[in-house]
Amino acid sequence: MAYQPLVIRSNLKSTVLDDTAINKTMFDIDHLSAITVAECSDWIVINKPAGLSLHSEGNEPGLVEQIKQRLSLNYLAPVHRLDKVTSGCLLLAKHPESASWLSKQFQNRQVEKYYLALTAGKPKKKQGSIIGDMVPARNGNYKLTQSKNNSAITQFFSYGLSEGIRLVIVRLLTGKTHQIRVALKSISSPILGDERYGSSQSNISIDRCYLHAYQLTFDDLAGNRKTVSCLPLTGERFTQSIFKQAIKDVSVDQLAWPKTRN
Repeated sequence: MAYQPLVIRSNLKSTVLDDTAINKTMFDIDHLSAITVAECSDWIVINKPAGLSLHSEGNEPGLVEQIKQRLSLNYLAPVHRLDKVTSGCLLLAKHPESASWLSKQFQNRQVEKYYLALTAGKPKKKQGSIIGDMVPARNGNYKLTQSKNNSAITQFFSYGLSEGIRLVIVRLLTGKTHQIRVALKSISSPILGDERYGSSQSNISIDRCYLHAYQLTFDDLAGNRKTVSCLPLTGERFTQSIFKQAIKDVSVDQLAWPKTRN
């Protein structure tokens, strides 16, 4: 019988780590336990802290390498990407067979991916789809175009949270670099704290980029559908009661999402 992992939903119990703890997350096994969302013999899902790179940079080991060392694994590989500034559910494979199985699901758009964001500015529309090709721009940025040859597809609902701030629930149907950040900027509602795509005025005194990978649904190696989710661990606005209350009773996969087109 295939091993059935116990899925721990961090959205039911949120642990808040301060900045000092996050900077040392991978050097304390207790903190590794705190950011583990779900785990089995084939994969592990962690609640990636914002500001940590997946891959090594120079002499600094990346997040994946540090987890690999802490768990004494011979193999550990991410099967999808999260930007350095983004926090949330990160799925890592523990062996090559698992990596191949899970990666193909992302490539074939079989994984359901939901994100939470806080945005500044009045959006051009409050819900719907943002579709278009993404092309390189200056300084490593991307921009959305009106052409649709290899479109990035982003669906969203947005809700007023407080004065000038909106909560956006995002369903990601493709996986382009910076996709959500570019999409929300294109409707005049950039993510709060996004130094690359937000306005400098809106980022004053903001402690992080407010984008979080909230929920993943995928098939494990036995073909069982698994759902994992987690709340943000850091960010003053993410840990406020008004944010927690806003998403408390929301089942993101049950919202009336636009029908997808093949």
